Amino acid sequence: MVEPYFKAPDFYLYHGDALQLLDQIKPESVTTIFADPPYNLSNGGISCKAGKMVSVNKADWDKSKGFSEDFKFTLAWIRKCKKVLKPNGTIWISGTPHNIYQVGFALQGAGFKILNEIIWYKPNAPPNLSCRYFAHAHETILWARKDPKAKHIFNYDIMKEYDDKFTPSGKQMRSLWHIPITPQTEKTHGKHPTQKPLELLRRIILASSNEEDIILDPFNGSGTTGVAAKMLGRKYVGIDQEKNYLEITKKRFKSQLLV
Repeated sequence: MVEPYFKAPDFYLYHGDALQLLDQIKPESVTTIFADPPYNLSNGGISCKAGKMVSVNKADWDKSKGFSEDFKFTLAWIRKCKKVLKPNGTIWISGTPHNIYQVGFALQGAGFKILNEIIWYKPNAPPNLSCRYFAHAHETILWARKDPKAKHIFNYDIMKEYDDKFTPSGKQMRSLWHIPITPQTEKTHGKHPTQKPLELLRRIILASSNEEDIILDPFNGSGTTGVAAKMLGRKYVGIDQEKNYLEITKKRFKSQLLV
């Protein structure tokens, strides 16, 4: 493996292209993967942020290259993720209508078994300014197992005691999760345009891994997956091609007194 961009006990960040770096991870070594890939939304549209009209354009990495190239990329990184997962390992992938159907088709094409379709409902999602669509108030997260015949980790009892506005403690947790969008308190060390809330990753990691397991995020971003993993006693490997986002991750990691 190339030298890490940053490392601490059981916490490694790598700078570079995920398609290249995934090949360097030991096969069948990872228990759980969370991936927040590009949604290919940067098409010149508009959105609402803090009550103001803003561009949806994020960066070149979020621009669509057309259906065929977008799907080729999606299938490629999913296949590489499959190689590093343990036989009973699972992957979680987030998305919107812009990419999640490609993701689901690619997962099935790569031989994964889709376990659940999680609907992450955002009670404080911004309005739709064009007034020509329903307001986008959720994201979809697909949870899939590498080997259709394996017995994956699912910490049922922990999830049953988890309190969600849609599923009170003591009931089987449903696939509809009530989690507000990322609060400003989690962005004090820098911002990422698609940053996920710690609560979302905390729930995912608690549900599908145990302490000391390795958690991987091939699109590290601002490091929410890594911070949540380390806080929960897991090991972490994160990959990102943008150094500025890896720097945000370092600051977040250190501010949590995790080193």
